[in-house]
Amino acid sequence: MTQAYTQETGQPGDAPQRSGSRIGRLFDRLRNDRGIWRRGLVLAATAVLLALVMIFHADIPNRVGNLGSLLETFLPWLGLFLPVLLVLGLVRRSASAVLALVLPVAVWLNLFGGLMFSDKSGGGGELTVVTHNVNAENADPTGTAKDVAASGADVVALEELTNSAVPTYERALAGTYRYHTVQGTVGLWSKYPLSGTKPVDIKLGWTRALRTAVTTPRGEVGVYVAHLPSVRVKFNAGFTAGQRDDSAEALGQAIAREPLKKVILLGDLNGTMNDRALAPVTSQMRSAQGAAGDGFGFSWPASFPMARIDQIMVRGLDPVSAWALPRTGSDHLPLAASVDY
Repeated sequence: MTQAYTQETGQPGDAPQRSGSRIGRLFDRLRNDRGIWRRGLVLAATAVLLALVMIFHADIPNRVGNLGSLLETFLPWLGLFLPVLLVLGLVRRSASAVLALVLPVAVWLNLFGGLMFSDKSGGGGELTVVTHNVNAENADPTGTAKDVAASGADVVALEELTNSAVPTYERALAGTYRYHTVQGTVGLWSKYPLSGTKPVDIKLGWTRALRTAVTTPRGEVGVYVAHLPSVRVKFNAGFTAGQRDDSAEALGQAIAREPLKKVILLGDLNGTMNDRALAPVTSQMRSAQGAAGDGFGFSWPASFPMARIDQIMVRGLDPVSAWALPRTGSDHLPLAASVDY
């Protein structure tokens, strides 16, 4: 008996079976895509330009509208362009655009990764200080004063005080702080005695800065409170910061002449630590936030903080921790720091 052996065959037109994983097939497709390196060259160039701007931000001139200072005020926010460029590079299926992103990502992480991803704050601290621009239009000065006092700070600096609001702050803080001084629109409240108090001339024609010595249990500390002039962004003039820059120079000179070795600066400087215009001050002092803070510590505007224009800086003291306090009735957040001698 003859047996017939048959072989099953597919129906005409059947497609061959696919093999391998999706990722493998994706890489195969990309390898066979001859335009993968040619597409997205503009995106790649944009990524390189972004990296160069971050690397050489200090060389961008201020001659035209103080462009350099404006950029440096919001320098960390350039990182927002990185995910945008990544998405665009993926959409374009451009290896050039995606690979070029390595450069600005590395630069941004070098500049700000330590602030973004590490918490340098410790516990304790022998002296705790707070600075707060209370806003001249604050509708609740009593509540703001109580919020600040609840921080437990030993020394509190307030800026943008008005003549009508000063008595309110004095009454609200009297139970916690035995000593205080108000000079013009800035004031200092302290649990420890004050001496040598005087206004500091920052070339404005009226008083927006003071110097005093706080006699702590560990000795005298020179404390400066300052509110530098505001800056504005105008279409016809750019970043108008000339008066602020002149005041920063005057404040830096006053601090340089300070006879005490231990010094703290508290205030609204209307500029960030990256802003070269504040170099007369920042070159001789350490940022408490930069040395011992968690994150960027943005302080303004309080509704959606985008920049740290309020500062706590020290010389001859060791920052232990730095943080922002909860929002008050002001358009700025209060900032706090603890230091060791």
